Amino acid sequence: MEVSPAIDKNWEALKRLLAMLVGMAELGGGGATLPRHLHRAILKLLRPAESAARRLIIAAARGLVVTLPPFRPRKPKPKSVEPVLRSLGIAVTMSNADFARAEAARKAAALRATRPRVTNLSLLDPLKNPFRIRRRYVPAHAVPRIRSLDDSASCRPLPAPPSPDDPVNASRLGQRLEALGRALDDLPGQAKRFARWKARRDAARARDRQARAAAAQSNQGGSTVRFRRVSPLRRGRPPGGRLSRYDPHATHPRNIREIDEILAHAHALAVYALETPDTS
Repeated sequence: MEVSPAIDKNWEALKRLLAMLVGMAELGGGGATLPRHLHRAILKLLRPAESAARRLIIAAARGLVVTLPPFRPRKPKPKSVEPVLRSLGIAVTMSNADFARAEAARKAAALRATRPRVTNLSLLDPLKNPFRIRRRYVPAHAVPRIRSLDDSASCRPLPAPPSPDDPVNASRLGQRLEALGRALDDLPGQAKRFARWKARRDAARARDRQARAAAAQSNQGGSTVRFRRVSPLRRGRPPGGRLSRYDPHATHPRNIREIDEILAHAHALAVYALETPDTS
């Protein structure tokens, strides 16, 4: 797979940014917790870095063709009344085959628990929930503090504001840094991973069209079709990104960081790769 100079330039910039973020985490102790101000500073740079890496993977996957194994429909699991009977306190006798199956499932679960869990960089942008109801934030100084009008000493004191040096759990932040590092170290492998996702998406959409056509011919009404993700990018601004200096709506060029320029360029590469696939 050939990597264009534009992708290579942004890849090198992301590698330098990742090294800086890892150094910031180690400066804060590199343990399970980080100071609140340092945790927020790393997170503000990590979000656009993840979005930029995701778009570089999409751009690098342009023109890749993968062959998927033949589709095998999932067999429905037979429904058993044993859990219901056990919940009612009724003893259930297991056959030798059921006992062997349960023992194999237990050993497989124990083996999965011993393996280290690896977090991969998500290839899809997180979608915004249109039905999310934002809760109104009430500052601490606006919360009623009077418990009783009869007692003047019943005034509740204001809670202490969060300190920037408070320890914050950084385990999830460390996993995301490791996932970003693995994705940047293996950009061709991540591109093939995205090409497989795209091939599975196209195959699933083709099966859905066939199911709708078969339901229409048999006059059975609408067929049950799952809602599937069509585009790996969400509409609007990329997650964690700001306006670029090349954007006509950018009114505060001083607030534009280097990662914002990287993300804007990577987003343009990804959009071009999705709109004009290489069919040669």
